[in-house]
Amino acid sequence: MDRIDINGLRVMAVVGVLPHEREAAQPLQIDLTLHVDLHDAGLSDDLGDTANYGAVSEAVAAVVRESKDLLLERLAARVAEVALGFERVDQVRATITKLRPPIPEDVVSTAITVERHRRELNVPRHAVHTAIVALGSNLGDREDYLRFAVGRLGEIVASSRVWETAPVGGPEGQGAYLNMVVVVRTSLDPYAFMRHGQRIEASALRQRLVRWGPRTLDVDLLFHDDTRIESPELTLPHPRYAERRFVLAPLAEVAPERCPADWDLSLPPDDVRPVGPLRA
Repeated sequence: MDRIDINGLRVMAVVGVLPHEREAAQPLQIDLTLHVDLHDAGLSDDLGDTANYGAVSEAVAAVVRESKDLLLERLAARVAEVALGFERVDQVRATITKLRPPIPEDVVSTAITVERHRRELNVPRHAVHTAIVALGSNLGDREDYLRFAVGRLGEIVASSRVWETAPVGGPEGQGAYLNMVVVVRTSLDPYAFMRHGQRIEASALRQRLVRWGPRTLDVDLLFHDDTRIESPELTLPHPRYAERRFVLAPLAEVAPERCPADWDLSLPPDDVRPVGPLRA
């Protein structure tokens, strides 16, 4: 996994078992390696898609500075717990060094290193959300673009068949669309998931030249749990999903409870026909 290194964080703290170590703070150095998936941040250039090492440093320094632990082992374990409390950090390696160890030998420093994984500690897990996403394509190898999106959205827990439909709106002369709906388990919040979908579109060379024009790939977030949002950037549930039969037909296969009450699940619309499962 990718990683973030924080090296040479120096803090004065009271730590040790000897009497004089309990009387005054001594200098400690903290070195951290945070294992974080940095794929999203590498594409988005957005601080929200990574672990903010400045915030991690401040939180760790505060814990060390206020510590009254006897053993470096205990302090190192607490530092690891703090780092793992940050949403995107899955594993941490923490080294705490006594820069002036109180021993009667010529020793430059002494240090303790611990490695902890999120699953090993009583740290709240990443929040898990359910996102329902509509996919569409009417340019190039349409089915391949759908496979491209499915392979990058995340953990797919349900997938509809592929449906073909005539284009709705936009310029004349467009080719027919292939559409499908997938259910994704994700730790991303709605805005982060929206950006994730936009990056997938960009990777598929999606161009936004004409409204409702032809496109290699459409990634539309329909639902994110039961979240309701109305903002310039995002509206949830998707404001037009109930008007689009090419969305409702595949949606009825994976989340029929999300379809309008008057939608007849037994009768797909005339202008939307099932093609079959997405081929591997």
